[in-house]
Amino acid sequence: MPAPETALPATDRPARSLALVPAVGVSLSAFLLFGLQLPGWGHALLVASLAGAFLVGRELGKDLTLIGVGVAIVSVTSVEADVSWDRFVTIGIVLALAVTAPFLIDRFVYKRRAIRFPWRTGQPWTRLEKAYIIAVPVLGWLILPFYFIDSGAYLNWPHITDASELGRFFVGVNAVGTWDELFFICTCFALLRRHFPMWQANLLQAAIFVSFLWELGYREWGPLLTAPFALLQGYIFSKTGSLTYVLIVHLLFDLMVFLAIVHAHNPGVIPIFLI
Repeated sequence: MPAPETALPATDRPARSLALVPAVGVSLSAFLLFGLQLPGWGHALLVASLAGAFLVGRELGKDLTLIGVGVAIVSVTSVEADVSWDRFVTIGIVLALAVTAPFLIDRFVYKRRAIRFPWRTGQPWTRLEKAYIIAVPVLGWLILPFYFIDSGAYLNWPHITDASELGRFFVGVNAVGTWDELFFICTCFALLRRHFPMWQANLLQAAIFVSFLWELGYREWGPLLTAPFALLQGYIFSKTGSLTYVLIVHLLFDLMVFLAIVHAHNPGVIPIFLI
């Protein structure tokens, strides 16, 4: 699908060079909030960017506000990996609100359907799509242990000590992976596609995506992995229009993330990796 069904008519779009300024500002605010942990500067830039967006165009302002609402909600708490019950519940509630609030505003305040979650389960996968589904966990198996162990990034995740924590960790990894696709792809990317070409919208959503993942724990040279992954997810969604497909890809990769982190903390427990 070369353009989203909800894309604005060309006559309704402001000059893209002007529209990019507040859009970049929103993405940069996420970098300040999640990547650099500068809430004052990040929130100030977010507010200024949204105000500027309305000056450029009403629809641009409305769409960037939905993204800004989600970003602002996530910023109210730390999303650093933590499987203690209080953090598990708090982070879960915050992430759920960050997806549902923009969706409800879009449906009941704006009275439209710009944010959707297109499962498209009836469409057959191509050979390339089937091959990619297999390649993703294989690449994760090869790359992730080296990343987590060699960089020490596995220490950004808690050392699991009992079955309850292991269960919460598994659920948390999958829940955050699902949320990533609902928010960064079906919300941020879809809204940005209403105003920008695919490659620009993809870069803008990836900047927010990677900033969030940095705070979550993918640090050190993690962005060298998370940035291409975020861009690929946006690209694949633009081609398939299928949340089902990108979600399966993400969860297969996250399965390797889960196993690699447990392996890094407990060498020998999961003897399937090369390191």
